[in-house]
Amino acid sequence: MQVTSLLTQHEHTDECECGHDHGGLQHSHTNTKLTQTLVGLIFVLNAFVIDWVFQKGSTVAGLSAMVGAIILGYPIIIVAIKDLRKGLLSINELVALGVLASAATGDFRTAGIVAFFMLLGEIIETRTAAGARASIESLIKLTPTKARRLANGKEEEVPASELKVGDVIRIRPGDNIAADGVIATGQGSINQANITGESLPVDKGPGEQVFAGTINLNGALEVKITKAGQDTTLGRVRDLILAAEKTKLPFMRIIDQYMSYYTPLVLVIAAIVWALTKDLNRVIATLVVACPCAFILATPSAMVAAIAAAARLGILIKNIADLEAAARITAFVFDKTGTLTTGKLVVSRLNPLGDLAPAEFLRLAASAERFSNHPTAKALVQLADEAGVPYADVTNFKEVAGRGVTATVEGSTIIVGRAAFLRDQGIPGDLMKSVDLDETAGFSLLFIAKDGQCVGWVGLQDQVRAEAGQAIKELQAAGIRRIAMVSGDRKPVAERVAAEIGVPEVVAECLPQDKVEFVKASKAKGYRVAVIGDGVNDAPALAAGDISIAMGAAGSEVAIHSATIALMNNDLRRLPFLLKLSRLTRSVINQNFLFGVVFIVGGLAAAASGYLNPIVAAILHNAGSLVVVFNSARLVRQGEELEPFVAVAKPTETSSPEAPLGLTPQTA
Repeated sequence: MQVTSLLTQHEHTDECECGHDHGGLQHSHTNTKLTQTLVGLIFVLNAFVIDWVFQKGSTVAGLSAMVGAIILGYPIIIVAIKDLRKGLLSINELVALGVLASAATGDFRTAGIVAFFMLLGEIIETRTAAGARASIESLIKLTPTKARRLANGKEEEVPASELKVGDVIRIRPGDNIAADGVIATGQGSINQANITGESLPVDKGPGEQVFAGTINLNGALEVKITKAGQDTTLGRVRDLILAAEKTKLPFMRIIDQYMSYYTPLVLVIAAIVWALTKDLNRVIATLVVACPCAFILATPSAMVAAIAAAARLGILIKNIADLEAAARITAFVFDKTGTLTTGKLVVSRLNPLGDLAPAEFLRLAASAERFSNHPTAKALVQLADEAGVPYADVTNFKEVAGRGVTATVEGSTIIVGRAAFLRDQGIPGDLMKSVDLDETAGFSLLFIAKDGQCVGWVGLQDQVRAEAGQAIKELQAAGIRRIAMVSGDRKPVAERVAAEIGVPEVVAECLPQDKVEFVKASKAKGYRVAVIGDGVNDAPALAAGDISIAMGAAGSEVAIHSATIALMNNDLRRLPFLLKLSRLTRSVINQNFLFGVVFIVGGLAAAASGYLNPIVAAILHNAGSLVVVFNSARLVRQGEELEPFVAVAKPTETSSPEAPLGLTPQTA
């Protein structure tokens, strides 16, 4: 807070011009500094005790005060000398001059007390700022140092740094996962809040991806590594957050630019005070209270706290200027597929023909499709799992890529596929006669035949994100003037999705360059535009916005690198929260800045007028800095009320298997 400690033997990249280690020191350094400060204080207090209890003005008391002043003032003076050797004239020199001036007059008690409060303020700020950065620094410690690697059927414990792509590791219940990978065998419940910001565990099994730094709550897993070391999602997240901390707002760069003029100005003011009053105590108080720590801490302390709050909820901010820019956004432009929708097909209609019950119809179709990896097959199987429909035994399974499947189910020949595929298989009749859905509105149709006769059809569609409507309403309530969906999909599809979630403006059938032109046209009309996409095919439009936000960045290299802000999960409610956090951060910065300016101007006037002695000036200086830090720390608690969206619950076991499963849209 006041000076850079000599006990910190490495350079801190996040120090400001006043020499403060605003990022927080290592624990051992802080403890050592605290011990040194307390020892020095004991010597100074001992001098007061000897004066009060034994003999006033004794030599022993003077020596004790001098030793205490040396212990406490040594770090401050050495740092000031180092700055001068580098050709810097910074705030450190003001503090050093105040301590030396007191000592030069023989008032070692005042010199020691002033130095003590300066060092104590730094220690308190270091510990306070550490709380604001806790969620960021914890990322560095998440990945375990050891892993259980499987080689030739045997398990061996190896350093996590030795893991390579292709290795297989065993994850026991309670273990932190050491690298990104795919589950080869086993099932478990994974707490991946550190990566995605979701507080609820996710159940995962073979073929599903897991991330380094997440926790396996139960079940034994064998994971085949796909990324290790710094290439893991956790490694990229950590690097991006730490890089964001090192960036500066234009306002902060202006402060840095003019800070080199501040110390000479204060020295001139101190000289004028001396010339007019000949009171050294006033001069010392002026030098001490002039340290603009509260002013300089105004922006970085708030930004670090805001980045910590965002990171806790899975929002990666690459540059803190983007957090500040979010407060001025007036328009949101959304992609459709993978952003407002999940990009995955779900069953919206089941339409069995004749006397075939819906549950039996679903059982036949899902059983035949169970061994296919096609998205339509996965949607049918998902619905069957959710409804608790049992599968039938399947033989003679055959799949024609992209067209359909044939299989023998309980002795009957089942064909599932598009209308053209069924006609090619010799299924008679007008298959489209009973269909009341329009494929141009975004529906995909599957027809099911049994023993040579069509027995029904299934309608599927891209699922709208369940929380999308709520997010749009919250953005409108936050004062966003323009919300648009710009999609390459057909107009009926885009309009249906927009109507379902309440997006007022739709532009469909757009090529990538059309999306870019829409963003540029919005900016030309005076809007400040945020572009939201899935990071895969929206890179040109993302680059055109004032800020760009990529969805679902966990595990996606493209998503993390294609936008200035990345959401580690797909919860669109993070967008209104980002606006709220940005606006609140700007408000906190303004409060801090105003307080810092008033504090310094008022302090200089009081010191020059003789209302502050050096000790009181040191106490008030630290109090002012702590007010700013504590005010900024309020931002860390933001978003605690935001929980992951819970989709529609699965049907209970008491659900009737004969229930009309397909009469309403199904959600995943």
